[in-house]
Amino acid sequence: MNLTIELPDELGAALKAQAQAQGLSPDRYVIRALQNTLTSELEQRNGGQPFETGYGMWAKYGPAPSAEEIDENRRDMFQNFAQGL
Repeated sequence: MNLTIELPDELGAALKAQAQAQGLSPDRYVIRALQNTLTSELEQRNGGQPFETGYGMWAKYGPAPSAEEIDENRRDMFQNFAQGL
C-alpha cells in the first residue's frame, strides 16, 4: 500500500533526524514506528494471547472453602484477639 502524507516542517525535520540517528531512511523509520504501534491491535484482531481465567489460575489448589468454613476459621483466629489489652 502506498500512502502519501504531508507533514509540518518541524515534524519532518524531527522524523529525518530520528531516522538518521538509527541509520534508517525516513520511510523505513515510519514503517517501523507504525509496526510497533499497530502490532498489539493486529494481535487483538487475530485473537492475540488467550487469557487465563481466575478459575483456571486457582484450579490447582482445589475447591474454594465454603462460607461456613471461612466463618469458622475467622472465629478460631480471632477468639483470643485483644484479650491481653
